[in-house]
Amino acid sequence: MENMKFIEPTFEYAEQVRAYRQELLDAGSSMDGTGALRRMEDPKEWIEYCIKGKKKDTQPEGRVPATQYIFVRESDNKIVGMLQIRHYLNEFLEKYAGHIGYSVAPSERRKGYATKMLEIGLTKCKDLGIHKVLISCIDDNVGSRRTILKNGGVYESTVYEPGEGVNLERYWIDLQD
Repeated sequence: MENMKFIEPTFEYAEQVRAYRQELLDAGSSMDGTGALRRMEDPKEWIEYCIKGKKKDTQPEGRVPATQYIFVRESDNKIVGMLQIRHYLNEFLEKYAGHIGYSVAPSERRKGYATKMLEIGLTKCKDLGIHKVLISCIDDNVGSRRTILKNGGVYESTVYEPGEGVNLERYWIDLQD
């Protein structure tokens, strides 16, 4: 794999964020692991939202603190993926979404980026004191399932998420030494 950066988004990446968002929209892809990116056309607004999103006291009602990351290929400075870590679970996250969400640009899929992003993300979880990580994926997303399994995911159950109308497979990854 090429040299990559796994960093929190900065304004330097605003145009890359815009391009990433548009690529996902054009492909009709879900925007897992991107927070509010779907509803925010202005990438600078999204970056500000991400910065505020790390603190409990700046969260909207019903949200938990989360750290947003971008996965950038150094050779062309392109964002190839995004990953978000929720610092703890509320009722919704515990039932459906979990601690981590991630996505890879459609043009960059099947290159191992998701597996590497999740591996790094799990290290970040451990640094945050999260030792048992819940991750979910839509039941027909074979690539995401493989990514989770490659990183030690253990299947628990499948639940129906009525808001999106999808079945989600739930996996746990134990980070205890």
